[in-house]
Amino acid sequence: MLAIVKIAGQQFKVKAGDSLYVPHIAGKTGDSVEFSEVLLTSNGNQVTGGADVKATVKAEILNELVKGEKVIAFKMKRRKGFRKKHGHRTQYTHIKVTEIA
Repeated sequence: MLAIVKIAGQQFKVKAGDSLYVPHIAGKTGDSVEFSEVLLTSNGNQVTGGADVKATVKAEILNELVKGEKVIAFKMKRRKGFRKKHGHRTQYTHIKVTEIA
């Protein structure tokens, strides 16, 4: 079974047993989380989408905090002595989908 689920404003295509990185979710390692905003499900030839979907996606948190790559935003105006350097690392949560019910 395949599902498209919306997690923190982003859409992910998941199957049971998939492991993926999603935007940071509150919880500890080993906790189970449930995502009820399922946009589409597919079971063989049967595809259900829109308001007809009555499925939920259950997952387990494998690692509660994973930092992404460092991103640097550097601004400079030539010949003016103006330089700004800002950086950040996006935080993710590593989850494993246990079932689509």
